Amino acid sequence: MNFGGAEIISDYKSSGIVIVPVPYDETSTWMKGADKGPDAILDASPNLEFYDIETGTEVHKKGIYTLPPITEKSSPEKLVESVRFTTLNLLKEGKFPVIIGGNHTVSIGPAMAFREFYPELSVLQLDAHTDLRQEYEGSPYNHACVMARIRESAPVVQAGIRSMSAEEVPFADMERIFTAHDLYHDKTLYETALGKLTRDVYITIDLDVLDPSLMPSTGTPEPGGPEYYELMHFLNQVARKRNVVGFDIVELCPSPSDKAPDFVAAKIIYQLLSYIFV
Repeated sequence: MNFGGAEIISDYKSSGIVIVPVPYDETSTWMKGADKGPDAILDASPNLEFYDIETGTEVHKKGIYTLPPITEKSSPEKLVESVRFTTLNLLKEGKFPVIIGGNHTVSIGPAMAFREFYPELSVLQLDAHTDLRQEYEGSPYNHACVMARIRESAPVVQAGIRSMSAEEVPFADMERIFTAHDLYHDKTLYETALGKLTRDVYITIDLDVLDPSLMPSTGTPEPGGPEYYELMHFLNQVARKRNVVGFDIVELCPSPSDKAPDFVAAKIIYQLLSYIFV
């Protein structure tokens, strides 16, 4: 299915935006099901209204094409390389890639590709967890290690954080980590976080950054996250003041009895695209 269904231009050549589904869940460590996230987002997306009332734009007119899913599952290393290769090719062809996972391991490959294409890139992580373990359950590419791997090639800013293990503390740069409890009490810290980003920014959004009252459908829900408008206001500021070159959205673990989180994920994608291309 194409993102947005029949209303959206789905010709690759004429589309400026390309959705890359990556239904990968092999390194998840608690609730499984993130491999079903891309299909759930795509299934929900035709129910969006494609006139964005906030920006007064119709970003779908740039064309949004959805690639066939990347189904590599033989190893996390091969998955990372497959997504990196696909993303880099899209950038070389002048496309704006949006990667939808899958669990957070999915984000390592595109972050590497964007760093190759944009040498001064920084990465903004929106997440409940720092994901700075050097290795977890025998793999350095576990979803709990994603930011440790991304940080090896690009500077990162981490926002919405409210969970970290003791073993991650030595690797945590607290000058670049903005916790959910601090952001709750001092909204000016969002501007401080933005100020630490370089001109070119790649965004990785783990949906558990949102409070589970809004986003219960994740593999590792964590209480205390921002609500929708707080998160989107920050993303709007980032899009206005920096050159957002691409993004991913991961860790939707859809529930058959509650479709609202699937729609929220699709809405975030379309809203962020509207901010970027306004």
